[in-house]
Amino acid sequence: MTAPALTVRGPAGGPPSLKIVLTGPFGVGKTTLVGAVSDIAPVITEARMSAGNAADDTTLMPAKTTTTVAMDFGRLDVDGVTVYVYGTPGQHRFWFMWDAIVRGAAGSVVLVDTRRLQDSFRHLDYVDHVRLPYVVAVNQFPGARSYPASAIREALALAADVPIVDIDARDRDSVRRLLIALIEHVITQTRPRSAVARP
Repeated sequence: MTAPALTVRGPAGGPPSLKIVLTGPFGVGKTTLVGAVSDIAPVITEARMSAGNAADDTTLMPAKTTTTVAMDFGRLDVDGVTVYVYGTPGQHRFWFMWDAIVRGAAGSVVLVDTRRLQDSFRHLDYVDHVRLPYVVAVNQFPGARSYPASAIREALALAADVPIVDIDARDRDSVRRLLIALIEHVITQTRPRSAVARP
């Protein structure tokens, strides 16, 4: 599967727009991020987790009782561009949703938690497979150890041109800076190719 080229044209007469996908493991802060940055009331598909499900490891997040079962959705304006943010579900049993969510996206954010970087490999493999330009966002959880970008790049085996951005998923300004970094990266990655306008 190959992602389409960057589109920065909206509907006829409308503002330029981009669709981006936010992915990452269960409990990494995707729903929180969408809620923090969206200019509209976000669409959230949270459901209460099944009691006793071994797949729902909440050791590092004991207060978590719900999970995304379809997607999260938000919309915001970034420097005159309408950005549509779609968050994927993090749990394995909902991964079948990913192909539908990623369709038409220009780029992706892979949100990671330094306490469990190994949980992010499946998400990184996926965005590489569909050839989406992406940035890695390191969500700053209270009490989590801080690592230099070089150590995270090595641990995740990231290419040298993949941006790594420290963020607080609860903070709107922090998330906006992340999305600007993604847009800049998408433009850089797609500039050599011919942009294909989609209706």
